[in-house]
Amino acid sequence: MSKTIIPTNYQSILNVYDTQTAIGFIKRCFEEAMTGSLKLKRVSAPLFVNGQSGLNDNLSGVERPVRFDVPSLNDDGEVVHSLAKWKRVALKQYDFHPGNGLYADMNAIRRDEIPDNLHSIYVDQWDWERVISEEQRTMDYLKKVVQSLVNAIAETASRLRTKYPNVNISIDTEISFITSQELENLYPDFTPKEREHAYVKEHPTTFILQIGDVLESGQPHDHRAPDYDDWSLNGDLLFWHDTLQCAMELSSMGIRVDDKSLLEQLKKADAEDRMMFDFHQQVANNELPLTIGGGIGQSRMCMLLLGKAHIGEVQVSLWDDETIEACKDKVFLL
Repeated sequence: MSKTIIPTNYQSILNVYDTQTAIGFIKRCFEEAMTGSLKLKRVSAPLFVNGQSGLNDNLSGVERPVRFDVPSLNDDGEVVHSLAKWKRVALKQYDFHPGNGLYADMNAIRRDEIPDNLHSIYVDQWDWERVISEEQRTMDYLKKVVQSLVNAIAETASRLRTKYPNVNISIDTEISFITSQELENLYPDFTPKEREHAYVKEHPTTFILQIGDVLESGQPHDHRAPDYDDWSLNGDLLFWHDTLQCAMELSSMGIRVDDKSLLEQLKKADAEDRMMFDFHQQVANNELPLTIGGGIGQSRMCMLLLGKAHIGEVQVSLWDDETIEACKDKVFLL
């Protein structure tokens, strides 16, 4: 059965041609706003990494990366899930200093994703990372950066409305910050996704803090790899998607692990074997810069700001027959 649901009276605000033009406009506007506020430089990024490097993002730990052999190198490659670890290594190699950072266009294949209105096996996002000082490894600094990103998204929405007056979608810049434990306390009988839906409906711009560690219920709000975000200094940025009447996660981000939090989280995740990788050794030995970073979904931002009902309206991917049938006559899948 398809997990895609198209609202009964849904009609795209823009036609296919104008949608494509608007996607390019959104990406240009947001990059200008984001790089200006966070002082980021664009860099080229890998589509794949060495399978034995430890640089790939393990996500929740169960997703299988796309692997392929490289006969000429007598080695295997892995298509990246994200650039969470690679960016931190790049900041050291490129000799970035506190207050400056980088961003890249990241394209990935997540073969185990279950496609629906918001999910696709193809992932495109802005992956960004910024060098920080020891004094900036605080909750207040994290919130300050989140506010900068929300302001950039709101500015992009405003410029889009000027160019396309019919696209009357605005972003609330007042962020409601709530920890995952506080959210569980509010809705103890709800699933994590149900909690997000209920809370974001009342608080259309929400940042859920501290994701990855076990809550009082004995379960985490959501799974996070233990070797890039510090679970006490991270979170998810969500917006209310009016077209679908649901909460939409647009970004996962956080202050990255230092030597202490890396070892603690690897132990909690029973993943201490990852200390065999060079990346983890460099973090443990304080050989990599302290950083903050995250990923911002490009297709999801376009969905949000254009009021689209399905991610397939703003990106090209593969869809099952049931999804195609559900979208028939209402949604043009690219």
